[in-house]
Amino acid sequence: MKIMMIVAMDEDEIIGNDQNLPWRLSADLKRFKKLTIADGFNAVIMGRKTWESLPNKFKPLPERLNIVMSRDTKWTDEGAEVALYPGRAIEIAYANGCDECWIIGGSQIYELFLQSVDEIHVTRVHTNRSGNIKFPNINWPVWNEEIIERNSTSEEDEFESTYSIWKKKE
Repeated sequence: MKIMMIVAMDEDEIIGNDQNLPWRLSADLKRFKKLTIADGFNAVIMGRKTWESLPNKFKPLPERLNIVMSRDTKWTDEGAEVALYPGRAIEIAYANGCDECWIIGGSQIYELFLQSVDEIHVTRVHTNRSGNIKFPNINWPVWNEEIIERNSTSEEDEFESTYSIWKKKE
């Protein structure tokens, strides 16, 4: 099972504003859905705050196994598999026959999984100071970037962005 991370961040590596996305980027949301569903059966792993930030009409994220990490042993919600620690989240995905496992946030969850992924899918939003939640510190020089797509502003995308895949150097 392949384990990957997917994130949108601004030039300051900001990924959120409280419990909201700081930008309106339709192209990025469409890419997120396409990648995390793909051709097989995939899991998305997120923190409880990320889960709670999802609009109710998208909970659980359709066509994917939704795994929510929470330190609260009593927390449950319909459509969410609960994991207390990263290894358990991976076990749940594996036991359910997932082909890919996508780490989708927030900041603490990204930090927990940074050592477990070989690929990070990044949408770099070309703006600054978008919010108050930052991607965890990462040593970018140990990764190679392959730029896949550049998007311009439009009615549906309020900022220019660059989508790239970062792979850990061998």
